[in-house]
Amino acid sequence: MRNDCQPSWIMSTQMPSSNERVSVSHLVLPWRIAAHLIRYWSLIWQFSKREVLARYRGSYLGVLGSLVRPMAMFAVYAVVFGCIFQSKLGHGPDESKFDFALALFCGLVVYDFVAECIGRAPMLVLANPNYVTRVVFPLEILCVSTVGAALAQLVISLVPLLAGLLLAHGAIPLTALYLPVILLPLILICLGAGWFLAGLGVFVRDISTLVPVFLSIMMFASAIFYSLSKVPVEYLPLFLLNPLAVAVDQARNAVLWGIAPACPHYLLMLAIGLVVLAGGYAFFMRTKRAFADVM
Repeated sequence: MRNDCQPSWIMSTQMPSSNERVSVSHLVLPWRIAAHLIRYWSLIWQFSKREVLARYRGSYLGVLGSLVRPMAMFAVYAVVFGCIFQSKLGHGPDESKFDFALALFCGLVVYDFVAECIGRAPMLVLANPNYVTRVVFPLEILCVSTVGAALAQLVISLVPLLAGLLLAHGAIPLTALYLPVILLPLILICLGAGWFLAGLGVFVRDISTLVPVFLSIMMFASAIFYSLSKVPVEYLPLFLLNPLAVAVDQARNAVLWGIAPACPHYLLMLAIGLVVLAGGYAFFMRTKRAFADVM
């Protein structure tokens, strides 16, 4: 019998019982995963909007406040790497310090998106115990809403980047329209890794202390402060297996220098993204029935 005190949106998102096993095809096939999530589209939208609005609630700066961290990092790294170390990406002889600064900021924007998604993932379920123990709730949407909120932050951070590009060169290359396509594999990886870490974080609490260390290593291993063209040939295959490094390099080429993404590298990243998506989702859905017992 329906409990009238229970919110209507909770009743509209009832999930299968814990004894009902989901078929493997529903766990690993991308279109099956998409079909499942579409059922909760309105709920995902509500949670994503709530996360975005929570950032600006009580803030005097509003949207500008969300630019403080990337702009501060940009200023520090631009001075250290651009002015002190005289770093250059080697794009051409006419590359200026401002071009390097724009390329650095572009890389930081992409990295911040990944860092926010991965950094918050281990605590997603633990931070919402009421959804685990008291109501029947599709916990898998928590990761989706986190990625959605991070995407909103990424779009906001792109505004000063494009403004600086207009100021420096007077135009934005048409290849900048490739950016959503370039980011698609990264979004899939963030979803899959987010589900995996969110599920693992319930059972292994220490994972939340290891993720920041991993993200710091990824920052320096992802071609943010340098170009992939400067990586020694013997190490280049390893860097090309890093989806973040490839996404940063392709995003800079498309947004700043009018170069379309290379198809072979992009297809490899897309394949990795689909594998991580399916693996992370399957792990989360298989383990979530035990969350209530652990928490």
